[in-house]
Amino acid sequence: MQQADILKEFKDAGAILSGHFILSSGLHSPTYLQCARVMMDAARGERLCAELARKVLEQKEFKIDAIVAPAMGGVVVGYEMGRQMKLSTMFCERVDGSFVLRRGFDLEQGARVLIVEDVVTTGKSSMEAVACVEQYGAKAVAVASLIDRRAKNDVTLTLPLVSLMKLDIPTYKPDALPDELKAIPGIKPGSRFLNQKAS
Repeated sequence: MQQADILKEFKDAGAILSGHFILSSGLHSPTYLQCARVMMDAARGERLCAELARKVLEQKEFKIDAIVAPAMGGVVVGYEMGRQMKLSTMFCERVDGSFVLRRGFDLEQGARVLIVEDVVTTGKSSMEAVACVEQYGAKAVAVASLIDRRAKNDVTLTLPLVSLMKLDIPTYKPDALPDELKAIPGIKPGSRFLNQKAS
């Protein structure tokens, strides 16, 4: 798939939203990518994840044994990636602010894990998932996401990232908002802050 094809899938799904959004990272942005809308259409999700899986499998050095996806955003993408790559898939979820494996999930000692996200903005949640994986004696070897929207100078993510598309979407710290965002109430659409309005 070409970049234009991938972008069209997002646009056709109504998944590129404009407004004033407060991301899970705490940064503000005029654009939000609602990947849940993309994955609503199973055929669309299959197409996109097939392309992402192909890109991951091209990286022969990864040698992946299992997939772990951070809840909630990565869950559906993670399971479709697991289906495409024929790998055991599970998700980590927050308990008292930290990611853990629950629901009978477990990782074998030394297992090589691919962290799967929907969108990577700073890499913070990916690295929290890495810390979770390491608690079980496994090793995270890479991160895969549909979209990479990290800033050019962001070094939070220390693992290789494979994504379908890199988008340069501006983000702003709360104390450095442009006037056009200041004029719009901010909303927090991510899974950490469901339906909460900005204070």
